[in-house]
Amino acid sequence: MRPGRYTDQGPYDLFRSLLKDAITRWNISPKMVDGLLTSPSGQSQGQTDAYVHDKLISEFALKPRFAETMCLGGASFGVMVNRAMSAVREGRANAVLCIGSGKFLKPSEGSAEMLAKTIAEADFEVPYGPFIPGLYALIARRFMHERNITREDIARVAVSARKWALLNPDARMYGKGEITVEDVIASRPIADPFNYLDCSIPSDGGGVVLVTRADIGHQLSDQPAYVKGYGEYHACGTISGADVLNETGAVQSGAEAFAQANLTPADIDVAQLYDAFSATPLILLENLGFCAPGTSGDFFNSGACDPGGRFPVNTYGGLLSYGHTGDSSGMSVLVEGARQAMGQAGARQITGAENVLVHCYGGMMYDHTTLILGRQP
Repeated sequence: MRPGRYTDQGPYDLFRSLLKDAITRWNISPKMVDGLLTSPSGQSQGQTDAYVHDKLISEFALKPRFAETMCLGGASFGVMVNRAMSAVREGRANAVLCIGSGKFLKPSEGSAEMLAKTIAEADFEVPYGPFIPGLYALIARRFMHERNITREDIARVAVSARKWALLNPDARMYGKGEITVEDVIASRPIADPFNYLDCSIPSDGGGVVLVTRADIGHQLSDQPAYVKGYGEYHACGTISGADVLNETGAVQSGAEAFAQANLTPADIDVAQLYDAFSATPLILLENLGFCAPGTSGDFFNSGACDPGGRFPVNTYGGLLSYGHTGDSSGMSVLVEGARQAMGQAGARQITGAENVLVHCYGGMMYDHTTLILGRQP
């Protein structure tokens, strides 16, 4: 679903639209689906519904042997793929739909305080009035200090995301023109070191992926995406409780995924990295082993991650320029990774994208999942 503002649809309505579209587009029968995994609806409105799977089962006459609504923020959808994969391998399901949608309110509409209270530590953070950009700013400033990363380095990430968005008609910033490092730094201050263009774009939207047996995948697509490796790690849940801020659970989840796939960072052709703010791709590039400590800024500045670069990152525009769809934000990261592996990314398709890494996290960078997708098993 193209990110935007769907004022005529409530949180659950988006799930209904997504599932209806998936069934029609893929020409699948509801009877074929014997597994269903969803995220909750309405979280950013403070009206969390944890029974989305039950409602979809009833409305679409699904008969799953395996169903669950789960929530790990942006990491939910990597976890869904892993749970679905396990169910298929164990014979508990043959085709599992993984679906997520979200409506991300603007901070001015009352979501700022509610969301901060959801992810901040109740005794040591909430009393000081935390704001999500401010919490991320603490991580970014520590990373900049420890790794000698400059303000310009961070801004360059937003510049790259916009370049990719201009190749993606579904992106919120498609047709809006390129931006420069100077534009980013001159945009409205939000929370030092972040300015307006360093922040992802609050949007409504969502997506669906289907995890199946290999033979079913080949019936539905000439080139399915294969899961070659998966890693998962859950670190301390608050900023104030974290031992370090510049090394996240991506270190562990990435190592696990590479080991399972029998690959190294040098084998990856393209990466999709969750980018709620412009600093996070730099942190993740170093934590996942693509860049030595302190070199991610130079890497982005070299143009390596831009269209035509030697290591494309966030080829759909990322959350920074495609749009951040709240509860379902990680789904767009996953979908782009699958499209690249399947050769379905249109004008932004990376030639020879044999191995694609997808990394997402939830909360204040404490729930981490790393997926490695490929064109061959």
